[in-house]
Amino acid sequence: MRTRTPPFSTLRLFDAAGRHLSFAKAAAELNVTPSAVSHGIVGLERALGVKLFLREPGRLSLTREGADYLPYVSEALSLILVGTRRLPTLHSGRTIAVSCAPTVASRWLLPRLHAFRAKHPRIAVNLDTSHRPVGFPVDGFDFAIRMSRITAAPTNWTHLFGEWLVPVCSPGYRETIASPGGFDPARATTLHVTSLSEDWQAWLDATGTPDVPPLGTMRFDTIQLSLEAAAAGLGIALGRRSLMDRELRDGTLVEVGRAVPAATTYWLVSSDLVEQEQDLRSFRDWVLTEASTVVSDQATRMSPVAESGDGRGYPTPAEAASAL
Repeated sequence: MRTRTPPFSTLRLFDAAGRHLSFAKAAAELNVTPSAVSHGIVGLERALGVKLFLREPGRLSLTREGADYLPYVSEALSLILVGTRRLPTLHSGRTIAVSCAPTVASRWLLPRLHAFRAKHPRIAVNLDTSHRPVGFPVDGFDFAIRMSRITAAPTNWTHLFGEWLVPVCSPGYRETIASPGGFDPARATTLHVTSLSEDWQAWLDATGTPDVPPLGTMRFDTIQLSLEAAAAGLGIALGRRSLMDRELRDGTLVEVGRAVPAATTYWLVSSDLVEQEQDLRSFRDWVLTEASTVVSDQATRMSPVAESGDGRGYPTPAEAASAL
């Protein structure tokens, strides 16, 4: 039974060689000679008592044992690298990594971050706006802000605020599609967001609007792009009230239909390290405080519509279900 961990240096050699399936490329990455890589792998195989690579003329491949071992080694090295990068330096504090959808990051979180930095100047915040799933702590994130329809949340999920769906377009475009009921779908181009599960059909169902074929459609992969297209006069976007305050204030976008509660709401997902580190708790508490202002604003601005909700600025489960 193996009880000793192989030398760290040989694990790095194995990780690089396994990824590249080439001793020469692994050597170039690690700035050593191919011979050093080869000898290091031989030493690792002897220590483990298994063969990790099949060496054939002009070809290097992993054995079944090597292919099984590689993900564990790569993940362990990745965790070490992530942990090292997150260590505070002599003149700086903790770096907090946050995963967030692009539009929520640019339109809600980013404009507010200056207040957090002013209060905690030694804490850096890194934002990642890719759509990939986040694994704590392997991916190196401390928090993720997500949209979800869940009703029974895990313990590391904290509700931020709900959302209201409302059709918006430019003032000029409104003049071309206006009707007594708000707008005429048959004369409009509807702007769709492909990354969302809750889009135009949800609004049509919730408002009882007939599903009339629109004049045309355009599709985008982010809410941000759909709102910019609407502001440019390309059609009607299904906006989220908390993400387009700036455009509504300056008149770049105008509402052309009734706002309805969304089934999806925003959540802060936290890693298990939050309760162990003051810097992480400070960031979490700040995000929750900022979210509470959104809830308060929604309750005021959506009244009397908001009065039919649960009193906290987001829909009751029955209302959320009706928006599906």
